[in-house]
Amino acid sequence: MDLTEEQLVAVFKALGHPKRLQILEWLRHPDSFPAQDQPADEVGVCLKHITARAGVSQSTASEYMAILQRADLVTVRRIAQWAHYKRNEPVIAAAAAALSATD
Repeated sequence: MDLTEEQLVAVFKALGHPKRLQILEWLRHPDSFPAQDQPADEVGVCLKHITARAGVSQSTASEYMAILQRADLVTVRRIAQWAHYKRNEPVIAAAAAALSATD
């Protein structure tokens, strides 16, 4: 998978905030979050757990996740009123590959 220049800019803008970068790293290990009704490694990590770990308000966490989602770095799955987030590994790998590519 190759990312366009526009996609790469969105990725790096999203990762330009230390807390968003930290959240993306935390999502690498969904089992490190508190237990949920449905396994985090299957459905993603509930926003309430991300909010608690990040130590920010729910609205701030939602904004962080929206930015990561717009950059396609995470996917969201809604279960009832809750949003669950997972890393989008193909996009993350493509961004890393773009950084290491030589022309």
